[in-house]
Amino acid sequence: MAAALTAGVSAGALAACGIPAFGEREDGGRGAVPPGAKAECPQIAAPGDSGDRQLRAMWIATVGGIDWPKDAGGSVDGQRKEFVKLLDTAVAMNMNAVFVQIRPNSDAFYDSPYEPWSQWITGKQGKDPGYDVLAFMLKEAHARNLEFHAWFNPYRVSRQDDLKKLSPKSPARKHPDWVRKYGAGLWYDPGLPQVRDLATKAVMDVVTKYDIDAVHFDDYFYPYPEGGEFPDKATYKTYGNGMNRGDWRRKNVDTLVESLSQRIHAAKPWVRFGISPFGVWRNKSNDPAGSPTRALQSYDDIYADTRKWIKEGWVDYITPQLYWPIGDPRADYAGLVAWWAGQVKGTSVQLTIGQAAYRVGADAAWKNPAELSRHLTLNAKYPQVRGDVFFSASDIAANRRGFAARLRGDHYRRPALRPVSGGPGGTAPPAVQGTTAVRDGKGVRVTWRPSQGAASYAVYRVDGAGPGCAPVDPGRLIADVRGGGILDPAAEPRRAYTYYVTALDRLHHQSAPGRGATVDAPKG
Repeated sequence: MAAALTAGVSAGALAACGIPAFGEREDGGRGAVPPGAKAECPQIAAPGDSGDRQLRAMWIATVGGIDWPKDAGGSVDGQRKEFVKLLDTAVAMNMNAVFVQIRPNSDAFYDSPYEPWSQWITGKQGKDPGYDVLAFMLKEAHARNLEFHAWFNPYRVSRQDDLKKLSPKSPARKHPDWVRKYGAGLWYDPGLPQVRDLATKAVMDVVTKYDIDAVHFDDYFYPYPEGGEFPDKATYKTYGNGMNRGDWRRKNVDTLVESLSQRIHAAKPWVRFGISPFGVWRNKSNDPAGSPTRALQSYDDIYADTRKWIKEGWVDYITPQLYWPIGDPRADYAGLVAWWAGQVKGTSVQLTIGQAAYRVGADAAWKNPAELSRHLTLNAKYPQVRGDVFFSASDIAANRRGFAARLRGDHYRRPALRPVSGGPGGTAPPAVQGTTAVRDGKGVRVTWRPSQGAASYAVYRVDGAGPGCAPVDPGRLIADVRGGGILDPAAEPRRAYTYYVTALDRLHHQSAPGRGATVDAPKG
C-alpha cells in the first residue's frame, strides 16, 4: 500500500511525517542546549498531554513469514528493502510506532547467546543471516522516528512437534524436560523456574544491548485450549504447593510479568513494558467484574490475569486484542472498549486497542471497509484510549477495500505525538533555541539547535508572520522528527508562515516552544 497511499498523499503530508528530514546536523560549534539554559520564551508553558496525542502502530509479524520477511533465506538486500517498504507504509499512514516480532519461537532475530537464529530470517534455524537484523531494523525505524517495540513470545517453542527438527543450539533440544507437546506444537512449561529464567535472559539481553523503546508480549501465555489438558501434571506436583491448579498457573505467569517489569525498568527506566492480551478477561456471567461478553476468557483458558497486571501496575501499557466488530453478539467491540477504559481509569497504565486489520473483508460482519474507522470514532468517546495498533503490517499495506486509506483520511491526516508515559521518570528537555526558517527552491527549510536529552522534535507551522513567543496549537503539528531540521515542501511560495519547535524526551515529555521563526510572503 505504500505506493498506493503515497500517490494520494501530498508532499507536505509526507514532510509532516518527517520525510525528508535532516540527520544530526552540524551546529557550527554551538553545541546542544544544556539543561538549565535560559529559555528564549520563559513565559510560555510547555504543552500538556492533550487528547491529540496518540500511539499509532502496526504489528510486523515474522513467524511463518506473515509480514516479514516473505522469503526466509532470501537475499540480504531484498530483505532489507522489503522491511523498509513496510516502515515507509507506516510513515505514509502517519503512524508513529512499529511492534516487531524478534523472538517468535525460542529463537532470535539477533545474535543471541541463549537461542539460535530464527528460521524465519534464514530458512533454517541456527543459520547466521550475515547481518545484525535487529540493529538494522532499529536503525531504519528510528531514522523515521518510529518507536520500536520489541515483540517476544515467552513460551512458544515451535509450531510443529518434533524436537529433532530444531537447531542443536535450541534450549529446547538441550533441555527437552522443559518442553511439552500440546496441540500441533511445542511449548515451554510456564511452571518451571528454568523457563522463566530463560525468557528473562532473552528479554534482558536485548534490553541491555539494543536501543529499543519497549518490550512487548502478545496473547500467548499458556496455550489456547486445543482439546485435552496441558501436560504439566508433574510440574504442578513439584511446585504446586497445594494451590488450586488454575491459581497456580496464573501465579506462574504473574511471576514472570512482575519480575520482568522490575528488571526492565531497573536496567533502562525509559524502556516500557506492554502486553497485548486476548480481548476478554472474564465474562460477566462468570465474574461480576467481567465484561458483557460470551467468549473465551484469558483468566480461565490461558491463565493470563490481565486485569491484575493493570491494577498492580506491572505493565506500562495494555493493548487488548478487540478483534470483534461493533454489535457482535458474543463480544461487542463497543462494550469491550468501555470495559477496558474502566479498568485503566485512575491508573498509570495506558490503554491502546489492538485492531483486526486482517479481518477486513473476511466475512459479512467485516465487509464494510469503514468498520475500523468506526472503531476509532467510538474510541474518541473514551479519554482513556490513547491509540491503536493494527494486526498486521501486510494488511495495512494491502489496503483491502480501501480500508487503510479510509483510516488515514478519517483519523490520521496529520501526524501525532505519542502520549507521555504514565509511569515515573523522564523530564522535558530544555526548550529549543536558534530556530531558523529559510525558503529554498524546494520549500521552507527549518533548523534548530539540538537540546540535551531530546529524543525527537515537534515542528508546528502557523499561517502568517508572527515571530516571537507563543503557545503551540497541537492542531498545527506538521512533523515529529529526530535530528536537527526538516524540509517543509508544502509551504506555499507566496504565503507567510511562522514555525515553532519543541523538544521531547524518550518518554515524550515535551518542552515549551522556542522563539518562532518566520518566513515572509514575497513582496510584489
